[in-house]
Amino acid sequence: MLADLQHITKYYEQPGSDIRTMVLDDISLQINENERIAIVGPSGSGKSTMLNILGTLDKPTSGKVFLDGLPIEQFDNNHLAEIRNSFIGFVFQMHHLLPQLTLLDNVLLPLLPKKDKTARKSAQERALYLIEKVGLSAHIGKFPFQLSVGECQRAEVVRALINQPRLLLADEPTGSLDSANANQLATLLSELNREQKVALVIVTHSVELAGKMDKIYQLHEGKLILG
Repeated sequence: MLADLQHITKYYEQPGSDIRTMVLDDISLQINENERIAIVGPSGSGKSTMLNILGTLDKPTSGKVFLDGLPIEQFDNNHLAEIRNSFIGFVFQMHHLLPQLTLLDNVLLPLLPKKDKTARKSAQERALYLIEKVGLSAHIGKFPFQLSVGECQRAEVVRALINQPRLLLADEPTGSLDSANANQLATLLSELNREQKVALVIVTHSVELAGKMDKIYQLHEGKLILG
């Protein structure tokens, strides 16, 4: 099993009071190799919180998170940062490309911690392949302000895949796109899931995008339900 959330609870306490806001209530989810999962639900239902816990960006109030069979609670912050850079790829609604860097340099950013020159060279070759795969070869030297929103989003997908992660987490990846670009990105993510052999977990409001996944979970009032 690639990832496993076991009885995850997350709540927030209001300072100076005993009031708790429950966001996730005894959530469990298993993710297998190469699987495609959509998590849908109304705004504020905790979808992004759940994704952040899965991606080690946030910690649950209770429950356990396992990645590749290992409990992440045993890792310190430095080790968790390494996991996020190698094991997990992230795609967000807003692309977060750095404006002062070209498309290629933005894609190569996750390579900065790598000191192995052979690994860096291999990753650069992979970057060029993926950039061509997503149809951005003609824009490789352009800056984000010279690209469309859809092109920036595709560049972010490439950056998320550059270190060959086994798990790709996407938080409303089509939320800022028009219908045509949203459909294009949805198709692209499905293709890359198969080709790159990466498990895909998507938080989305899009019925079309969710419909391309293997499983659809509903998150409502803190509970996660299949179907």
